[in-house]
Formats: sequence, structure tokens, C-alpha cells
Amino acid sequence: MIGLDALGVVAGLLPATVALHHALDRTRGATRWRSAGFWALFAVTLIAGPWLPDVVNGLLVLGMVALATLGLRPGAVRTTDDATRAASAARLRSALFLPALCIPAVTLAGTLLFPDGIVAGHALIDPKQVTLVSLAAGAALALMLAIRLTRAPRAAPAGEARRLVDAIGWAMVLPQMLAALGGIFAMADVGRWVATGVTTFVPLDTSTSAALAYCLGMALFTIVMGNAFAAFPIMTAGIGLPFVIQRFGGDPAAVAALAMLSGFCGTLLTPMAANFNIVPVAALELRDRHAVIRVQAPTALLLLAINVAIMAWFAFPKGP
Repeated sequence: MIGLDALGVVAGLLPATVALHHALDRTRGATRWRSAGFWALFAVTLIAGPWLPDVVNGLLVLGMVALATLGLRPGAVRTTDDATRAASAARLRSALFLPALCIPAVTLAGTLLFPDGIVAGHALIDPKQVTLVSLAAGAALALMLAIRLTRAPRAAPAGEARRLVDAIGWAMVLPQMLAALGGIFAMADVGRWVATGVTTFVPLDTSTSAALAYCLGMALFTIVMGNAFAAFPIMTAGIGLPFVIQRFGGDPAAVAALAMLSGFCGTLLTPMAANFNIVPVAALELRDRHAVIRVQAPTALLLLAINVAIMAWFAFPKGP
């Protein structure tokens, strides 16, 4: 049955390819081994992490930290030249968007067609991971379609992957690291301490104040941690469940959805969310590293205020 372990193997192919690309690049001399080692260790954690002892996984992460501290210096990557890209873009025009559109289309189709993970009468997919498996399938199909459309050389995907990964650097692993940190915080009962601190300064004696504390807390914790999924268990255990849901009777489904959306507002405001705010800057080679955040900030703040209002007015059976 296809589950998270199989998805980890698929995800690990990217850093493994980048590591191999660095190792084979003789133009960079000995410095290439730092980058090759970093991405190779990352690949091992994704591919073999579930079967390795926790101590070994921890040592692998410490090795990545050491190599990143020494510096991951990007090198020149030979891919298609500007003239070839311009000619390809002129030929394909709007068809260039087909690979990108393939990913959400396949993800949605797989989620709706195989909700129980049963394909042709066989239980092939873990029902809890149908969406992620569909996403991985969509990404694979998008890659094949892109190669077919652009008629790129066989080595182009690996070269372009390394070029983009080098531009992003170690920040590419932040989502995984921050999600793990959120799990550690949840196990350490940080949510209870958060609740104690919040109630010391903010009296949660009404449903409106509880909704405000929950939504703002989700946004602020996400800004600090860079990942709304990491902030969610902490804030839900500390404020969402005991106050918003249990004390004031908030609808669990509505409250959870609005809390996550509030966390995503925080995602738009922090450089810690590397996959959202650092990757576009690196990909577009922008001079201002906070350019994406500056553009997103007004929308994030407005949406956060709307989330608070919706939760306060509609998530409770008796209203605010």
C-alpha cells in the first residue's frame, strides 16, 4: 500500500539527484563535496528516515547543520541557453502552463476518484494519504509533460533542479525542520504554557476574545515557526480546544478551518516560510529578499481580520 514511506522515497529523489550532480561537477574542485554531502544527507533522511533509529536521524540533521554552516556555495550549471529558451517559449506560448496546471488537476482528480485508496478493486493507496499520493503523481506527470513539450535534453531536469536548489540553499529544508519542531513542542506540552501566558495578559472571558486570541496566536506562532501546520497543534491544545471549543461551544470544523487560515496569514508575513517567500525571490532573482512579503502583507492582515470576525460571529451557536 502506497503511504508516507513511499512518498518519502519519491521526495528524496530530488536531493539525491542534486547531490549526485554536485559530486560529478569537477569544475568546482573540493568545494563541491560540501553541497553534495548536504543534499545526500537530506536525501537519506527522506528515503530511509522511517527505518533509521531516532539517534541516527538526529546525527544526520546535525551533519546537515555543520555542512550548511561551512557554506553551500552554488556553482555554474550548464543547461539550455537563453536563445533556446526564448525560441521554446515563442513556439509553445500558453502551452507552457500545461505542466503546471497538470499538478492541481491530477491531485483533484485522484482525491475525488479514489477517496478510499481503492484502484481497480485493489487497496493500493493509504486512505489517509490519497491527496499526497495524487500530488506526487501529478508532479511526475507534469515533469514528463514538460520534457515532452519543451524537447529539452535528458540532463536538463537534473541541471535545472540543481540550479534552483542552489539558488534557494539550505532554506529549502526549513518546512520539514519546522514541522518537526512543531511536533516536539506539542509533545513538550508547550500549548499549556502558551495558554497560561495568554490568559495572564488577555482575559478569555468571552467567545470574541477567545476567537481573537486563537486567530492572532496562530498567525504569530506561524510567523515565528514558519509553518502553520507546526503552530496548529500548539495553539489548538492551548487555546482552541479548552477555550474556543469546550468553554464557548465553538463548532470544531469551522474553528479549525479558520484557525488554519489565520496561520496561513502568518505564512505570508514571515521569511521563515521559505517555500512561500524565499523560493520565489530566489527563482526570480529579485534584489529585495523581502519583496514577496511586502506585496503579500496587506492581503494577509486584511484576511486575518476577516477570519477573526467570521469566527467571532458565525463559529459559535449563540454568536459573539
